[in-house]
Amino acid sequence: MTVLVVTGTGTEIGKTVTTAAVAAVALRAGRSVAVLKPAQTGIAPGEPGDVDDVVRLAGSRVTGLELGRYPEPLAPGTAAARAGMAPVRPAQIAEAAQKLAASHDLVLVEGAGGLLVHFDEEGSTLADAARLLGAPVLVVAAAGLGTLNSVQLTAEALRARGLEQAGVVIGSWPRDPGLAERCNVEDLPRVAGVGLVGAVPEGAGALAPADFQARAGSWLGAALGGTWDAEEFRAASAD
Repeated sequence: MTVLVVTGTGTEIGKTVTTAAVAAVALRAGRSVAVLKPAQTGIAPGEPGDVDDVVRLAGSRVTGLELGRYPEPLAPGTAAARAGMAPVRPAQIAEAAQKLAASHDLVLVEGAGGLLVHFDEEGSTLADAARLLGAPVLVVAAAGLGTLNSVQLTAEALRARGLEQAGVVIGSWPRDPGLAERCNVEDLPRVAGVGLVGAVPEGAGALAPADFQARAGSWLGAALGGTWDAEEFRAASAD
């Protein structure tokens, strides 16, 4: 795996922290890592964005690149149009990722919001960039009510486009999961059509970087370089 696209089933579900965890695990394994954020919205010039958060948590050895930044917290295409700025298009994303892949062992492309959020007036999406790259897509999902529908819709959209789904990571597993969260551990693989490959604990993004880096491998499964075990997690959740 050279390029991995990271998408979510919505906003504020732990996509950036999950990206940082994948980066941290890869770095500890001796791999060189780059993180590409095609479009950052809702951030003013000079303010730290998602790439900065990944570098802070995973470590300064991560190469970070942001292609477009728009001030309003909207979908990238809408934010670009309202700001009178050029949008980021799938071909640009693919070109940037390929250039980074030439000098890095792993390139993580973190989308904005969900898979089908529009990047431009033509309705181009992160899925279009993933198809140009021929890259697998990791889906970060919420833990609670509503996540099954969102995960299944995302999985169906990926299959309809012939894209490989690299698994599902729960982006923020609560300290005290309720009935919905515990049931979703069983149901998510069924609706996604692929297995769970990780669960990042709630509040992980607030950890000190050294602690985050030391613990990240315990949140991610072997497919992502970690030691997290889906069966053990399922059993613990049932208890």
